[in-house]
Amino acid sequence: MDPVRGAVGGPAEEPAGGPAGRRPGVRPAWRVALAAICATAALVAAGPADAAGAAGAPRVEVEIPGPEHGGDAGSGHARVPTAGSPAKASGRLSPAERASDGGVTKMIDNGSTADRLDVVVIGDGYTADELARFHTDAEQKWAEVTAVEPYTTYRNLFNVWTVDAVSHDSGVSGDPDPATVRDTALGSYFWCENIERLLCIDQPKVDAYVAKAPAADLVIVLANSAKYGGAGYNEPSAALGYEGISTASAGHPKSGQVAIHETGHSLGKLADEYFYPGVPDYEKYTGPEPAESNSSSLTAERMADRRAKWHRWLGEESPDGGTVGAYEGGNYFVTGLYRPTDNSLMRVLGKPFNLPGVESMIGGFYQHARIVSPVTPTDRTLRLRHTAKASVPRLAGADGRQLVVRWYLDGRELKRFAGRTEVPVAELWLFDLRTHRLSVTAEDRTPSVRDPKVIRTLRSTVDWNVRL
Repeated sequence: MDPVRGAVGGPAEEPAGGPAGRRPGVRPAWRVALAAICATAALVAAGPADAAGAAGAPRVEVEIPGPEHGGDAGSGHARVPTAGSPAKASGRLSPAERASDGGVTKMIDNGSTADRLDVVVIGDGYTADELARFHTDAEQKWAEVTAVEPYTTYRNLFNVWTVDAVSHDSGVSGDPDPATVRDTALGSYFWCENIERLLCIDQPKVDAYVAKAPAADLVIVLANSAKYGGAGYNEPSAALGYEGISTASAGHPKSGQVAIHETGHSLGKLADEYFYPGVPDYEKYTGPEPAESNSSSLTAERMADRRAKWHRWLGEESPDGGTVGAYEGGNYFVTGLYRPTDNSLMRVLGKPFNLPGVESMIGGFYQHARIVSPVTPTDRTLRLRHTAKASVPRLAGADGRQLVVRWYLDGRELKRFAGRTEVPVAELWLFDLRTHRLSVTAEDRTPSVRDPKVIRTLRSTVDWNVRL
């Protein structure tokens, strides 16, 4: 692990992120103190102008990506200003540029926002003349995301929206050096908190563009840059409902991996699986059992005995290599905590999610997506001339597995309609004048989920009232 270092090559900066398992919203006193020390040190190193701009500003915790040259997925956390970098005097957009600003496009259309997981992609540092390139960059970055499982199998559960943010200047602040300042729509900047690869944004400005999209469950900000960097803003938005913001450089080959890793936190609620040897506060964990599904204080033997955490996957071969077990080190601590495998994407960029991670990601997808949607309205009674139609997304996994679709009349399964997405009321053979309930259910019987609590979420039902 390469601890984060200041721009002037000072002593290693201890991460501001603390042990997992704390109650939401509660920060232990030692962790608050450590975060304050790190923030103060960063402001001092940044110089008087930047320190004055950030002093007293609201702050939010973000994850720092690992170094460019190396495999580490992250380097801990820092508390950064919610506002963007101090920019030079803002240039006014021309009437034509203002007309281009804020345009919304549905880049990937897989159905209703109510039944799909909606991703909003916004570019920063793109001028009006560069918006076509932003759209190309967004398509390429989403292709990188959906090349990784379980995104590959479940790509049809997602809608992807682009929102055009027109910048006065091309490129973003901090590229190529801290002295470079550009006037951009979202205030993106490298060298955030004096960490070169930490790519921060002005969150209120981002939210103003997110609000233009019809729905947002996840946000990706692409900087018009080939410089390595990113950040994970993994706190859910109370106002707009999204799970988090991932920032990434549009032109760097590793930036897609950084963004996917961050969605492991925001969608999968996964812990980081890397740790900090040589950092005193992170040598041994002695706190309560962590909340995250991929972090535990239990050895494999104790986990199996207690039927806890990822016990259902112990001994299985994992897609990231090796066997699922309990590998000591993770969630920032060298000892006292265990991770499921040695090198998953939550520890090393370029690796897949491990089996417990895949399960958690699928569970996260289903918190936002429903796998059966009514095409025929459900707010009126269907008669003999009507047909009940539903939409069921196709899975795109290499195994060819599809969702199981079944129909029911008053709770009794109509096996002759299995697999169909539409049923004429005339084919129900109704013989009385009562109103009946026709139901269609789609179920995901994926072998990648073994937790009964998650399994119960992999099913959706639509009902209609029908009669002669």
